[in-house]
Amino acid sequence: MFESSTPRHLRENIRNIDKPKLDLIESSLLHNYFIRYSEGYLETERGRNDLENHLFRRLDGDRNTVIPWLDAARPLQNASILEIGCGTGCSTVALSEQGAKVLAIDVDENSLAVARARCEIYGLDASFFQANATEVNKLFSGRHFDYIIFYAALEHMLIKERLSAMRATWNMLSPGGLWCVIETPNRLWYYDAHTSLLPFHMWLPDELAFEYSRFSPRDEYREVYREYTDESKLHFLRRGRGVSFHEFELSMKPIGELKIKSSLKTEDRKKGIWGLMKWRLSNEHRYTSLLKRIAPELHEGFLQSFLYLIIEKD
Repeated sequence: MFESSTPRHLRENIRNIDKPKLDLIESSLLHNYFIRYSEGYLETERGRNDLENHLFRRLDGDRNTVIPWLDAARPLQNASILEIGCGTGCSTVALSEQGAKVLAIDVDENSLAVARARCEIYGLDASFFQANATEVNKLFSGRHFDYIIFYAALEHMLIKERLSAMRATWNMLSPGGLWCVIETPNRLWYYDAHTSLLPFHMWLPDELAFEYSRFSPRDEYREVYREYTDESKLHFLRRGRGVSFHEFELSMKPIGELKIKSSLKTEDRKKGIWGLMKWRLSNEHRYTSLLKRIAPELHEGFLQSFLYLIIEKD
């Protein structure tokens, strides 16, 4: 059941599948994506939630929140989209079923295997490539895109890679093109809800954050990082360390000159009057208000717990 706030013209394009087809997606997830986890993970509450997220919750969230937001900025029908960080393909389905022409990349071939299977099961045509975001300007040189979307991807890149990818993709866009970041944790936020589930963890220097990770309440995380070697450091950094306005200013142009077409604020993602009322009384709302007072020159999209921004190239 999709919420009535989703525009009718978008709801009409949603493709539903039956239980046998959903079972096929689950099988692909089990044989490709979840093989990286320890035995018994999917029997835990977190593991079961993770599986359900990849099966349908992420797709529902995209359809109800992200897709209407993007479509309001520029219609997705016939839009050419470079999606960086497609993962297991929930977002690719949500974009493609609206008539967008999606070229999706990811660094993980196992995730791409699920994404390809998912789109085939839904009867959707999208193109998939295994690639790092730093390579897209060479791989797709001369291609036109209405949107370039970093979907939950920037936080998993090293700073040098991130700046290179942001700079290169920004330069790929023609005037009027839209550069988007979706679901990326904000380094300025006081709580790391993405990776460590610890307060202030994204503020710590990398080595100190690595050492302190043993206090995380998150299974499959706190027990992993013990010896600080080059290999373990790289693995740790790619789990996600957050992004802030600083990278945008370094890779694009001064923040005050960026044309922020739209941002999806935290309160916009709360559903119904009770959700909004709860938000108004929350620590999150108080903290956002504090950041606004500290840095009034920053667009409010840079002050949210997660970055959801659409920036227009001028």
